[in-house]
Amino acid sequence: MKIVRALASGEETYCGAIETGAPKSTLKHHWRVLRESGVIRLRHSGRRNYLTLRRDDLEARFPGLLAVVFGSDGSPQE
Repeated sequence: MKIVRALASGEETYCGAIETGAPKSTLKHHWRVLRESGVIRLRHSGRRNYLTLRRDDLEARFPGLLAVVFGSDGSPQE
């Protein structure tokens, strides 16, 4: 959930900028699971990887899910 909330703005985010407190190997596993399940998009640029939340795809497949996760207005809840 921390990864998804970090990407809630819809802006592309450098993987190293996401602070979860988890080890790098754990984060890589979660990114793979989220990517393979269609929740995030991963883009490689040189030696960096950038993540984006696939908001439109998620809303089309699961209407209302993001409103439940982030709150009624779709913004992340603290």
